[in-house]
Amino acid sequence: MFLTDLHLHTTYSDGTLSIRELVDLMGKAGMGAIAITDHLCEQKTFLGKSARLLSRTLHKHNFDAYITEIQREAKRAWREYRMLVIPGVEITKNSFSHKNSAHILALDIHKYIEPDQSIEDLIAAIHAQGGLAVAAHPVNTGYSEHQTYQLWNDREKFAPLFDAWEVASGNILFKEVQHSGLPVIATSDLHKPQQLESWKTGFFCEKTPGAIKLAIRTQELELHYYQPAMAQTNIDWRLLSSPLRLGAKR
Repeated sequence: MFLTDLHLHTTYSDGTLSIRELVDLMGKAGMGAIAITDHLCEQKTFLGKSARLLSRTLHKHNFDAYITEIQREAKRAWREYRMLVIPGVEITKNSFSHKNSAHILALDIHKYIEPDQSIEDLIAAIHAQGGLAVAAHPVNTGYSEHQTYQLWNDREKFAPLFDAWEVASGNILFKEVQHSGLPVIATSDLHKPQQLESWKTGFFCEKTPGAIKLAIRTQELELHYYQPAMAQTNIDWRLLSSPLRLGAKR
């Protein structure tokens, strides 16, 4: 089994680490695969324009450079840590209202997606690239921050479209999602190194983007709570934590 963290931010949006620094942090922590998912905010809304002004979002003009840097660091990550690095974004549709806000992880994409589209069209655009669409932190995160409830409040409509839903973000396990029967993954939503301790997703598949995407779709996975001290040992991960399987086939 190898652990993954598929929701991570860098200085391309609102993270504190460069892509290179993030790769080293996660490689030394023993991750088998990560996804770099900086914010891609809507470009036409007031909040989206504000994020662009503050350099806290990807945009059309720096997207190719972002992907190129991820690909370059992915080669180093594999060479030095045997860690897979998957490119992605967090499509960010923020509103002043929690109930009208939604964040979508687009995993394993390589081309720019226009964020000012409907949720249905965004998911279709992700799938058109062979990517995975994940509903990010769809319920209360347990922190004093802007919440994103739109996807969860209308989950009967969106459930057939998404490949997975975040069941945990950071150290918070979302009980509503856990008991929903929906396909899930667990991530850190890391913005700074102190957030390394968190729920992670474990896989038994080959360490390739295709195998990981298939394992998510079929829910061949486990959820583990990661503590940095664990990375200092060579003990089997299954002995270090009690996994949550949530109906996984293993």
